[in-house]
Amino acid sequence: MLKLHNTMTRHKEVFTPLEPNKVRMYVCGMTVYDFCHLGHARVMVVFDMVARWLRASGYQVNYVRNITDIDDKIIRRAAENGESIGELTQRFIAAMNEDSAALGVERPDHEPRATAYVPGMIRMIEALIANGHAYAADNGDVYYAVHAFADYGRLSGKSLEDLRAGERVEVDPHKRDPMDFVLWKAAKPGEPSWASPWGPGRPGWHIECSVMSEHLLGTHFDIHGGGADLQFPHHENEIAQSEGAHGHTFVNYWMHNGFIRVDDEKMSKSLGNFFTIREVLAKYDPEVVRFFILRAHYRSPLNYSDAHLDDARAALTRLYTALKNVPPVDVPLDWHSEYAVRFKEAMDDDFNTVEAMAVLFDLAGEVHKSQSATLAGLLKALAGVLGLLGRDPQAFLQGGQGGDGQMPAAEIEARIEARRLARTRKDWAESDRIRDELTAAGVILEDGAGGTTWRRG
Repeated sequence: MLKLHNTMTRHKEVFTPLEPNKVRMYVCGMTVYDFCHLGHARVMVVFDMVARWLRASGYQVNYVRNITDIDDKIIRRAAENGESIGELTQRFIAAMNEDSAALGVERPDHEPRATAYVPGMIRMIEALIANGHAYAADNGDVYYAVHAFADYGRLSGKSLEDLRAGERVEVDPHKRDPMDFVLWKAAKPGEPSWASPWGPGRPGWHIECSVMSEHLLGTHFDIHGGGADLQFPHHENEIAQSEGAHGHTFVNYWMHNGFIRVDDEKMSKSLGNFFTIREVLAKYDPEVVRFFILRAHYRSPLNYSDAHLDDARAALTRLYTALKNVPPVDVPLDWHSEYAVRFKEAMDDDFNTVEAMAVLFDLAGEVHKSQSATLAGLLKALAGVLGLLGRDPQAFLQGGQGGDGQMPAAEIEARIEARRLARTRKDWAESDRIRDELTAAGVILEDGAGGTTWRRG
């Protein structure tokens, strides 16, 4: 029985889809004006994991992740580059797809682009004006009237009074309330525009997701996801738009993945402490990055550093080493077997990949002890549900070395620590195995009273 944490209720709830055995899920995707950074990678990988687990659990999943291809930042960047908006967005969509494929992310079932849905956005805005939830200003903009939606602030847990007091809102004399947000922007010279009842213009950011999700999933669907930074105002505004237009519940379960942090600060372009996926993949194997993301619970903050990536590489190396030493046989997933039951319990508990990973390492240890090709096959099959361990072990182990062919120092240290723990629990076979692996990699260990030191042979 799958349970997930619903941001709306702030509780873990049993997941019950609107239609038996079918799941409709929408995730807010990227605004394509630059290369994707590691925060985007977390969204991609987390909801890829969610979709994979839902499918492994027997659900038929319709997964939509949108692309924002019209936006102030896009218009500005295209002008700076001296290229058309279409050229800019297509270039970065291609780059995004390359990055996500490298991370083992399966393509969503639908990847709608905002510019293809402008007529639908105009129709929803007209409906909101007609029922009193929106108004056209005299400057050609159209705004959503937040006071007309009684539940505004429910997702973020704040009242309108709290939001008015706590948010820095740009003063706009055309708004009736400082918290009102734009649905339609009047055209400015040199910007792309579409014809509308309010004159030429283009849609605001929030309206696009309400319309694209309605078109592809209906006016009421199961799961809406995205990064924690979208909870307010983007997702709050989506709810106001969709429920204001249709008069009923928009989404049953809201999911938000946690931030990636660098030196205890959120990774962001404004702080200048972000890393593009491409920068990270220049130093680390893509599967190591995927493993790094999934070894933390999706809702928790994820601390980025080279040391954490090095540790992830060493840990993934241990799993691949188990498969190299005991070649697996293909086995069907038997969800009644001990390790599979534990794995399923973890994943059904709000996609707890931390505990699921622990099962994989326990199973790898059993593979080493028993030398069972069947258990090795189970290890590969369970990891495959997370998009891991799908490569030839020898190819990964060879490719996972440093750029000069040597095992990185951080990985050596991680293996020495694993050996120390094995010796502490008197697992001499594991201790010897780690020493043999290091010896084969040209690393010589020297045990002394002060601990173990190492040098390259």
